[in-house]
Amino acid sequence: MNAEELRSIQGPLKERYREAPDAALIRLRAQGRLGEGVVCKVETGKASVVAGLHPATGGDGLSACSGNMLLEALVACAGVTLNAVATALEIKLRDAMLEAEGDLDFRGTLGLSKETPVGFKNIRLQITLDTDASEEQLNTLLRLTERYCVVYQTLAHSPVLSVTCQRDMT
Repeated sequence: MNAEELRSIQGPLKERYREAPDAALIRLRAQGRLGEGVVCKVETGKASVVAGLHPATGGDGLSACSGNMLLEALVACAGVTLNAVATALEIKLRDAMLEAEGDLDFRGTLGLSKETPVGFKNIRLQITLDTDASEEQLNTLLRLTERYCVVYQTLAHSPVLSVTCQRDMT
């Protein structure tokens, strides 16, 4: 896809959202169901993923780890955003590799230490590019990728979270 094709696809959407801001409000959903053992089957819309305990918390390593899935979501979103921004700015990328890594202390999630936070302490996203773009273009590309990546911005600026529970499964 080139910049003109991207603009022709996104242009009408942008115009619609300018005219009717409520049309831009979309609710995404994820759904899962408990499976045999300590797993949850998550429907991705494309395939079912079985998530389970990380081996550091007693898992067998055969199921996806939700922490890894979070990092994979960051890589996926940043990669798509990077590609779209590069396309819009007409920056030619011959190749790009994205890698996310995060640091966890499982004493928190296992309830061994109230002082140890549950969750990632640090997350790093490394992007390696094969391009002839100038430093100025690369700075703009990375700045806009950070700015427009939904998962990155969600992690950087925590949303309001809530949990509810109901009893009826029918």
